[in-house]
Amino acid sequence: MNLPPPQQSICFIFFVLYSLLFSVSNLIAHTYNTKMATCFRSIGSLTSITHSPRDAPRSGIVVSSCSALPITGSSFTGRPISLPQAQTSSRTALKARKPVTITMMVKPALQFIQGTDEMTIPDVKLTRSRDGSNGMALFSFDQPSVFDSSGEVGEITGLYMIDEEGVIQSTDVNARFVNGKPEGIVAKHIMRTPKEWDRFMRFMERYSDQNGLQFVKKQ
Repeated sequence: MNLPPPQQSICFIFFVLYSLLFSVSNLIAHTYNTKMATCFRSIGSLTSITHSPRDAPRSGIVVSSCSALPITGSSFTGRPISLPQAQTSSRTALKARKPVTITMMVKPALQFIQGTDEMTIPDVKLTRSRDGSNGMALFSFDQPSVFDSSGEVGEITGLYMIDEEGVIQSTDVNARFVNGKPEGIVAKHIMRTPKEWDRFMRFMERYSDQNGLQFVKKQ
């Protein structure tokens, strides 16, 4: 059928437009089919992990891998997959350890120079008032070892009584000389309260146990 040239031009234009629309439609359909195939593969892998979506707890995380509008001739509307909620590891509460008190056992000792124990065992005389409010201890040392360890008597600064409770100090210390040479030391310790007396007696008990001394009551 022969048409006039103007009508042939119009028919050719319509044919070209129809071809373009058909190509675009095929491209869109191919793209959509590709996305849907990806969705099916994703859902298939998630289903193989969860095994049974019905058994998954409702409190789990709902994962939707894609969303697409349905087209004519397709009943696919998407399907949510429920993953079980990950269990958080329980933290173990750490209890604070109770402090442990360590008592250092100190050997009872007498010292005239701090840091140097006196090796000579003294003669000790104790006196106490009748009401027990005060008392006095008199230490007598014959040829004390401090004379061997110190160059001069002037280095003696006092008598230090050391035990695990601490240090008791007396500054009333005098050297006894014979023919110009030191022969002994006399130290006096005064206790002015019952508390000071009790503290001194605790030291003397430890010192006596350490050195084998005995208390002899005066007749």
